[in-house]
Amino acid sequence: MTTAAAYSSPARGQISIRNVSKIYDTDTANVVAVDNCSMEIQAGEFCVVVGPSGCGKTTLLNAIAGFHGISSGEILLDGEVLCSAGKQASPGSDRIVVFQNGALFPWFTVLENVTFGPVVQGGISRNEARDKAREMLSQMGLQGIGNNYPSEISSGMRRRVEIARAMMNDPRVLLLDEPFRAMDALTKTVVHQFLLDVYDKSKKTVFFITHDLEEAIFLGSKVYIMTTRPAKIKTVLDVDIPRPRDFRALSSSSYIRLKKECIEAVHEEALKAFAAGEREMA
Repeated sequence: MTTAAAYSSPARGQISIRNVSKIYDTDTANVVAVDNCSMEIQAGEFCVVVGPSGCGKTTLLNAIAGFHGISSGEILLDGEVLCSAGKQASPGSDRIVVFQNGALFPWFTVLENVTFGPVVQGGISRNEARDKAREMLSQMGLQGIGNNYPSEISSGMRRRVEIARAMMNDPRVLLLDEPFRAMDALTKTVVHQFLLDVYDKSKKTVFFITHDLEEAIFLGSKVYIMTTRPAKIKTVLDVDIPRPRDFRALSSSSYIRLKKECIEAVHEEALKAFAAGEREMA
């Protein structure tokens, strides 16, 4: 299988988030996590969402993934309603999540982990799945580790295995919830480059959540900066750094300008979040 054959056309994966609100009912109060939030994410776009802790970033991702519903508004995928106030999306292989804490099966080898989804779904034969998995692992720089177990490889390798496993399902949307948060800077740099290489080849729609502003600008096509809770869109940065990108982009004038704009916007919201937390504890 060639690299080009491993992926489908990037014509799928447009996400429309329209006036979405999410209210959590607690024992003592209703908590507004997201308030009238709207985004238009084009098919093949690398969308990054940043904002203070607890501002509602993961709430949006979970709604797209089908892990919970929304209180009002609607989310559409390729023009079809995915979820609304009266409809919760069902999790599906067209929207694959890579979690912060990882989700590999420790009792499976790397190759078994990567082939698990397609084999269980019955879309391709076991041999075809293995061939495709080896191709995906090769693209992530993971040749020769198919027989290893997750405990036998590094954290950076495990995260790359998870991305390979997600891409095996040929999703319309790849959802990443702070997947590199616990990594050291050097490991993160390596994994960033492999993710960018896969994105450049596949042009899958990516919905990526992070607290790391440098990561957001280096990876993203657009960076959505959220307000403190309840989450709204504070500003949207169009990242005009050409692709393909590598570490040299980090010293470009565009990157430095965008980083300054992002820091200023996020810092203001972080101060608001800190003040709100102080009031809640008083």
